[in-house]
Amino acid sequence: MLKIKLSLLILLFSMTATFSAPQQQTEAASKVLALENKWNEAYKQGDIAILNSLLADDFIITVEEGATFSKAGYLAHCSDSDTRVLISEMSDLKVRVHGNTAIVTGAYHEKGTSKGKPYEYHDRLTDVWILLDGRWQLIASHYAVPSK
Repeated sequence: MLKIKLSLLILLFSMTATFSAPQQQTEAASKVLALENKWNEAYKQGDIAILNSLLADDFIITVEEGATFSKAGYLAHCSDSDTRVLISEMSDLKVRVHGNTAIVTGAYHEKGTSKGKPYEYHDRLTDVWILLDGRWQLIASHYAVPSK
C-alpha cells in the first residue's frame, strides 16, 4: 500500500512539473507579446520614455538598409522631428521562449514621411528579449526586406 501511495505521489509530482513549464512559457510569451505591442505603439507615437524603458542598455538594431544603431542612436532616430510614422503594424507574430530569452518573429509594415518624402516598408522582423532583474528588455532587433 505504501508503494502505491509513493508511486502515485511521484506520478502526481512529475505531472505537475510537466504542466507548469509550458504554462510558464505561455505566460512569458504573452508578456513579451504585450511588450512588443507596447514598443510598436511607443515607436509610432515617438514616446522616448517608454522606448527607453523597454530597451536594454546594450540594445542594437539593424534596420532595412543594413545600418545598425545602439540604444542611444535608435532613441535619437525615434525623436527625429523630420520623420513622421503614419502606419506601424506587426502581424504573424510568433514568440518562442527559452529560459530567460524570448525570440519574436513576424511581419512588419511601416509607412510615413521622412524629410517630407514618403516611404514604405514591408519587412520581416526578429526581436530578442531577455529577462533581466525580473523584467523583460529588448536586447536586439533585426528588420529585413524580403527578396522578391
